[in-house]
Amino acid sequence: MSVLEAFGLSGRPEPLAGGQTTVWRVGEAVLKPDTHTAQELEWQAQVLGQVSQSHFRLSRPLRAHSGSLLVEGWSAWTYLTGRHEPGRWTEIVQVSQHFHQALAAVPRPAFLAARTDPWATADRMVWGELPLDDFLAAPYMRRLAQQLRPVHAPPQLIHGDLTGNVLFSEPDAPAVIDFSPYWRPAGFALAIVVADALVWEGADEGLLEAVRSVPDFPQFFLRALIFRRIVEELSPLPIKYGQEVSDPYQSAVDLAVRLASP
Repeated sequence: MSVLEAFGLSGRPEPLAGGQTTVWRVGEAVLKPDTHTAQELEWQAQVLGQVSQSHFRLSRPLRAHSGSLLVEGWSAWTYLTGRHEPGRWTEIVQVSQHFHQALAAVPRPAFLAARTDPWATADRMVWGELPLDDFLAAPYMRRLAQQLRPVHAPPQLIHGDLTGNVLFSEPDAPAVIDFSPYWRPAGFALAIVVADALVWEGADEGLLEAVRSVPDFPQFFLRALIFRRIVEELSPLPIKYGQEVSDPYQSAVDLAVRLASP
């Protein structure tokens, strides 16, 4: 109860779907065990507090009575109504475009360079900052890597995991939660949404119409698939796919290679 008291929360905690029984709603707040450093949480509070919420809503961190954003390993965030709805990928792409326009002027946070988690490692590999060699024997990796070409789009602050973190609740604007910061071109964030939709949620290549105007999209798409595959290779837990298929990557990889081929 000390964590609830520290954040000034009262009521019975209720587990939230998608949180693997580790994320709890308490009134108008969400409590979750947090792996972010206090420095990163302070940064998120500052950045998200300054973003203009146009075409989307944002979940922001809440402070305890002491002013801290982290209490005994827990953080609290504003609760936003809504749920993830597979099939609304085009709308998620639109939210991504609006959100990243709002982030375009935010400078690169220093803490990104210190991250060593599987997602940060995979991200550096797909952008050539770490070698891919140890993963080329994994399924599809060599085939995807052979199509990689340089990308010259400017990097900026992006949310690298939007697919399951855009919630819908009409008539409210879509809600963006669980900000996962990376410093990459905005098109890469869109490509991750497309890759996730194709691999995990049964989308078809008609979704490409939503990103038709994105420069260098085939190269972002290759990197998004490689990124997800490396994370799976590094993850200690099995990945559960949302669709029952024997090989969820096959058609997405075929499409990516076709798009990137001269």
